[in-house]
Amino acid sequence: MSKKKINRKNFLKKSALGAIAGMSIMSCQTESKVHEGPAIVSQKKYKWKMVTTWPPNFPVLGEACNYFAQWVEEMTGGQITINVYGGGELIPALECFEAVSGGAAEIGSGASYYWAGRSPATQFFTTVPFGMNAQQMNSWLYCGGGQELWNELYAGYNLVPFPAGNTGVQMAGWFNREINAIEDFKGLKMRMPGLGGKVLEKAGGTAVLSAGSEIYTNLERGVIDATEWIGPYHDYKMGFHKIAKYYYAPGWHETGSTLEVFFNKRVFDGLEPRLKSILETAAYRMNAWTLAEFEARNNEYLQKLVKEENVELRQFPSEVLEKLKEFTNEMLEDITAKDSSSAKVYKSYDAFRKNIKQWSSHSEKPYHNLL
Repeated sequence: MSKKKINRKNFLKKSALGAIAGMSIMSCQTESKVHEGPAIVSQKKYKWKMVTTWPPNFPVLGEACNYFAQWVEEMTGGQITINVYGGGELIPALECFEAVSGGAAEIGSGASYYWAGRSPATQFFTTVPFGMNAQQMNSWLYCGGGQELWNELYAGYNLVPFPAGNTGVQMAGWFNREINAIEDFKGLKMRMPGLGGKVLEKAGGTAVLSAGSEIYTNLERGVIDATEWIGPYHDYKMGFHKIAKYYYAPGWHETGSTLEVFFNKRVFDGLEPRLKSILETAAYRMNAWTLAEFEARNNEYLQKLVKEENVELRQFPSEVLEKLKEFTNEMLEDITAKDSSSAKVYKSYDAFRKNIKQWSSHSEKPYHNLL
């Protein structure tokens, strides 16, 4: 018998033994639980408020929150019911973090880079310019230590966070001027949150943070000169094509933006394990559904923008992207040098990104180059 066949036989033998051992352990655990007596399941009813940064019932983002509430109610048999409030219905959109932290609401939904004023490190859990895509972000958060760092950071604000959606790679935004060189960003007032906004400032622009419900009016009135939002589906629904001429790609600033749900920590920690698992499971489902819905809708609406609305679709010149990448590296050095929490989180993020980049260079990149 060849050495390869022997190795394969040994591998299969070990796998079979491992499976049998695992079954034995599970059997022992089951038997142990039986001897311990039945688990005590509380029937206490919970009526919670979920405050969001999104406009009420907003496509995908607001819908996902409504689905989350529905799924939780179904899985708990009505033990937890959640009323969802869009931005501005109960509190201003960008005050969700404080509302949940302080206990005015039990759950919030948003994107962690909105809270950079509380801690710069929050931004890394949404996206990094020229950083990881959606599936890579999920890998880092679920399987690469990112979630543990996120938990640690938010615990200081009495919060428990979970990934709850991803936009995928976004568009670069809407402009009323052409961007042919990096100098064209000088003096530009643009709605752009997170680390991308810091890069814009290095390029000579001004980053403006505003809630989604305010963007159209701000652009129409000249409060801002340009805006990024998400992608074709939402941009079409928001009507940006009516007030801006150029639509640029790619979304260098948001390559796979993770969205979040976060719970008041004292409330969450007080729940029995079964209910905690249900909430986490609903967040997993929300995470998967949101990205799938974005991917399903974006090309459909990109074609509407180009063919029906005659939008000028543009690509940033490679020289502009290279310069933005330089500014990104400078920005990351600045932030991590000044803030120890950012340094700790980014160290983990960057190590994971470099590692997974090696794999994707042999898997997805060659495949996409063939398309």
